[in-house]
Amino acid sequence: MNKAELIEKIAGDADISKKQANAALDSFIDAVAKTLKKGSKVTLVGFGTFSVSKRAARNGRNPQTGATIKIKAKKVAKFKAGAELAAKV
Repeated sequence: MNKAELIEKIAGDADISKKQANAALDSFIDAVAKTLKKGSKVTLVGFGTFSVSKRAARNGRNPQTGATIKIKAKKVAKFKAGAELAAKV
């Protein structure tokens, strides 16, 4: 399912226009991104938790040349499914 299909599903289920569903979804994505940028978690009971994880710097290999390269440390977004979501899947 892509974003357009999700917007269509939300609009149908909530009996709202696609424009309103798009605004709601964009607002949700923006809120999650801002919260994660601050280093906080977003927990939706029954669905799951969005959090930030730190990935340490490490050495890697260039697959074309075989040369060793340094990969910088960075923060990555992480999602852990809740019990209800995990049971449904």
